[in-house]
Formats: sequence, structure tokens, C-alpha cells
Amino acid sequence: MDFELNDEQRLFRQTLRDFADKEIMPVASEWERTGRYPAEFVERFKEMGLFGLNVPEEYGGLGADRVSYALAFEEIARAWLGAAGLFGPHSVACWLISRSGTEDQKRRFLPLMATGELRSGLGLTEPGAGTDLQGIITTAVREGDHYVVNGTKTWITNARVAGLLPVLVKTGTADRAHEAMSVLLVDTSTPGFSVTRDLPKLGYKGPETCELVLDQVRVPVENLLGGEEGRGLQQILGGLEIGRINIAARAVGVAQAAYDAALGYSREREAFGKPISDFQAIQLKLADMATEIQAARLLTYWAAATSQRTGGRVDMEAGMAKMYASEVAIKCSLESMRIHGGYGYSAEFVVERLYRDAPLMAIGEGTNDVQRLVIARSLVSGKGRLGW
Repeated sequence: MDFELNDEQRLFRQTLRDFADKEIMPVASEWERTGRYPAEFVERFKEMGLFGLNVPEEYGGLGADRVSYALAFEEIARAWLGAAGLFGPHSVACWLISRSGTEDQKRRFLPLMATGELRSGLGLTEPGAGTDLQGIITTAVREGDHYVVNGTKTWITNARVAGLLPVLVKTGTADRAHEAMSVLLVDTSTPGFSVTRDLPKLGYKGPETCELVLDQVRVPVENLLGGEEGRGLQQILGGLEIGRINIAARAVGVAQAAYDAALGYSREREAFGKPISDFQAIQLKLADMATEIQAARLLTYWAAATSQRTGGRVDMEAGMAKMYASEVAIKCSLESMRIHGGYGYSAEFVVERLYRDAPLMAIGEGTNDVQRLVIARSLVSGKGRLGW
């Protein structure tokens, strides 16, 4: 049993940490406040190969192991959650194509996605279907060698910059809803594809999150993910599982940032003639935060390492990591704000941004109540077990 990162992972983490500390952290709050799109970070991520995290080396990507994948999101989110969003959904889209795509689809798309020249996201959620993806109503009707797609998608991160978007659609009328669901790889420059508005958000600023409309969008049959209809829900659930490791790692990063801010402030702020870090009430908060963050981090690395080791589904492990880490991020951001006192409520201090960012992780990639159901079903069915 080894709880240590290997040399390659440690070097990768240090490279990311140095970049985040020097280039992202100093500007994150100001850029978020002014609504500036972090285009500079996009270029740097391209140089670092982060858009190719989930692209196999044979297609020009990093082919990163799952723990390194988690490390990337933890370190970037520690500096700014929004910056992690620039390549978050994109990484899941890469995973979908590399795992489920045809060889032709891999050759056409993955090399461009690995460099960031072709960026992506996920077109899943609809105004009337979020948690219940089987409730989507976007349709794709085959006409010759094309599918004609009609529908609306919402809460789509990176929709304005994506050149290719995996879109979950209904391609049939089977009695069992999931058998009628497929994923189409949609070229966003196709006539009829339009981004109608950016959605206002409490936090998670930086990347745009949009509503989009597909009106008679014609998608070539060769862009049906995997080349087989009716596989869409299974493909997406496998992608969301990896996405939950991504979200858990981001939550650990946000929680760590909240703790770092609280610890630093408690050492500097004095009351009654001494630093507030000397007061037992503050020490108890710091101890709880540090313990829970480390537990969340270990859960996240465990889920990632299990995914890497088994090569199969890790619904329970990823669900546990995402659920617990996101709750820890919410708790730590609030506790950090309390330690900061009135300053914690000020936009001049980073904790205010962390407090607004943290709730997203409890909602995105499947709400935490859904994760509890996923975990329980894994345990009851016998597919999931505790321990090593």
C-alpha cells in the first residue's frame, strides 16, 4: 500500500503548482470581477499539453494517468476554479472519443483536440432534463447520410469556443428510453447551430456557460459516436464518471485554497494582543478543515487510481469522491470566511470568490443526492465494496 505520488506525478504537480501560483493566482480575482475571458491561460494550457490530458499518446496527447489527471484539476482550481473549466469539459469529451469513438473519429478529432486547436465541451443538459438525462427531447432523425438535429441545450460550458461538441440526442423511439439515445459529434460551424445567450452565474466565472439551439442541424452519419445508435447513455455515463473525478479534484483545490487563506490570515490577524491562530476556537476550525481536506484528497486519488488500475467503471469510488470533496469545499469556504470575519465578506479577499465557487461542485456532474443513490446502488448490488 503506497500513498505516495511517483516521481513523474510529483514533477507534474510541481510544474502545475508553480504555474498556478505565478500566473493564475495574482490575476484571478481581478479578471473574475471584470468579466475578462482568460485567453492567455488557454494559450499556456496549449503549451503545457493540458488539453490533451485524456488523449492517448498515439494521437498526440499526454495520455496522462488518472491520478495526474486529478492533480491537474486540483492545482489549477486551487488558483481559480474558472481556469480549470477551460479544459474540464473538453477533457471529458476527449475521454468519450478516445474510449467510444471509431478509429476514423479518433484520427480526425483527437490530434486537434490534444493541441487545443479544436476545443470541446459536453452538450447534455436541457431546460427540462438535467439529472434525468433520459428525459431529453433533442431529436436526431436520419435522412440519408446525415442526421437532422433539433433541440435546445443549456448550461453548456465553453459553448462559444467549442469547435466540436458531443451532443446527446434521441435517435429512435424504443420503449426503453436509453436504447433510443445516441451521441453525435457536432461541428459547431454547421448552419442551424447557434449559441443564444450566456447564462449569469453566482460563481465559476471565466469560461462561458451558455444556452444553445440546434435548428435543423445536419450532422454526417460518420459523426455518430462509436458508429452505433442506442449507445449514447452508456457512453455518457462512462464519461461523467471520469468527470466526477475531475470535479472532486477541483473541489479539493478550492477547499485547499480556502484553508490556505484561513491559515495565513489567522497568523497575521491579531486580537487582544496576539495572533488569532493562538485562540483555541480558531485552531479547532483549522484542524477540522485540514483533516477533511486530506480525507477528500485521498478519496479523490483513490477513485483515480482505481480507475487507472481496473480500466473499468468506478461509479461508487468516483461518486464518493465527488460527493465528499464538494461538501468539504463548501464547508471550508464558509469556515474560512468566518475566520476572516468581516474581511471574508469583502470582494477584496479571495475567500469571497471561493465561497461563491464552491457550491457548483455539489451540483455539477450529477448532484450530491444523485451520488448518494449511485453509491448505495453499487453497495446493494454487490458491485461496490469498501476497503482496498
